[in-house]
Amino acid sequence: MSQWNTEAAEQWDRFAADWHANSDNMWERGSRRTILPFFQRYVSADTGPVLDAGCGDGFASCKLASFGYAAEGIDIAGEMIRLAHDRAKKDGLSVPFQTGDISRLPFADETFAGILSINVVEFTPSPRKAILELRRVLMPGGTLVLGILGPTAGPRAHSYRRLYEEDTIQNTMMPWEAKKLAAENGLRLLGEEPVYKEGVTPDIAGRLSVELREAVSFLTLFALQKVEA
Repeated sequence: MSQWNTEAAEQWDRFAADWHANSDNMWERGSRRTILPFFQRYVSADTGPVLDAGCGDGFASCKLASFGYAAEGIDIAGEMIRLAHDRAKKDGLSVPFQTGDISRLPFADETFAGILSINVVEFTPSPRKAILELRRVLMPGGTLVLGILGPTAGPRAHSYRRLYEEDTIQNTMMPWEAKKLAAENGLRLLGEEPVYKEGVTPDIAGRLSVELREAVSFLTLFALQKVEA
């Protein structure tokens, strides 16, 4: 495991308990509440298995399984995976979870009909390699739902110490950059949806261009379809 990945795993292990304590609220009522409905619009349960790449404590994987998806999850942090197993057991679900690196996935080519990857590629040494690896395990015509932190997102603080020439575990990346990177590497944009902090109301957002909506976002969701090279 690279030094970057070792540090990332250690940091997310330390964050795991706090993340787990807030996870249900984030997904049900908070900043992540629109993610699964967005995913369901582009990936149906009957198209094939789906992967939660960077699954954290397994909330989304388990929720998708409860909706009838053949879901499984992978995460770099062992403590997150332990919590994910506990969640699946508590919910009475059979959801496979394993520890692993999304830049080197332990799956055959064209395994999944859909992939959910939220705020993950920014935390890899090479976002392009991570996107190519996610594309590799997508079936032809499969859909990757990618979530990228927006300019107003607090977790961008993970990359702040780079300004002191210190190593960090985050490649700070703008939503427009992720969209361009995906388009240049075999993924076609099907749709996007920003998530905002309080204060950006629908009437305000509705008057903004796509670029300005991304610029004030906490998170931007992209639905990206695999296209043949």
